[in-house]
Amino acid sequence: MPPLLKIFFTGMLVSFLGSLPLGTLNIAAMQISISSGVVAAMMFSVGSLIAEIIYVRISLVAMDWVRKQERILKALEWVTLLIVTALAIFSFYAALHPKVEKNMVLDSPLPKILLGFIMSAVNPVQIPFWFGWSTVLFSKKILLPRNDHYNTYILGIGLGTFMGNALFIFGGLLIASKINNNQHILNWVIGGIFALTALIQLWKILRKKDAVHKMEHPEEVAKHLEEQMGRFGMDDDKIR
Repeated sequence: MPPLLKIFFTGMLVSFLGSLPLGTLNIAAMQISISSGVVAAMMFSVGSLIAEIIYVRISLVAMDWVRKQERILKALEWVTLLIVTALAIFSFYAALHPKVEKNMVLDSPLPKILLGFIMSAVNPVQIPFWFGWSTVLFSKKILLPRNDHYNTYILGIGLGTFMGNALFIFGGLLIASKINNNQHILNWVIGGIFALTALIQLWKILRKKDAVHKMEHPEEVAKHLEEQMGRFGMDDDKIR
């Protein structure tokens, strides 16, 4: 396989698989698709992936600087916790009040693309995630410090993230069509996911298993990701 094509598909696969576990951004995109439509949800996803690829670019060329910004990363983690907690509260409020169909955070006056960008930008979890993956790919000589490699890698990541979010966007519409007039049930489920996410985020912060810890111990992240590469058949000799 040509090197650039391999880099593109590697970035796309990593990003797509990374977008599948339930999280703040993909669940938010799903809820927006239900309340405001597919176009709004797509714009939200575009905004979130713009922030993500900016972080990826930084992880490729200026990670030494990023690793020194411990206070900023810790502050962003608390901001993320507050946002997810607010999302959970408003989802539960909507579940308890059937006449309320909107989530005050996700249906704010901000353009959806800007809302997606902000929510993704304040989420520091993706920084060690992409730092770890980039480190592994550099070590395996799949990714080289060249602009054409960086740009191809980022294009693949953007497409993979968008594809992953699209599953939640259209899946949310399918679920909404099935439950019909039982919108409050979906609000309970989405609120529960946001609440669980907030509790996990708080646990990581208090136990120091957060983004700062991962940035300080990149060898742990790299080892875990190498295991994942083998699990998904992405080790170097299988993706040539």
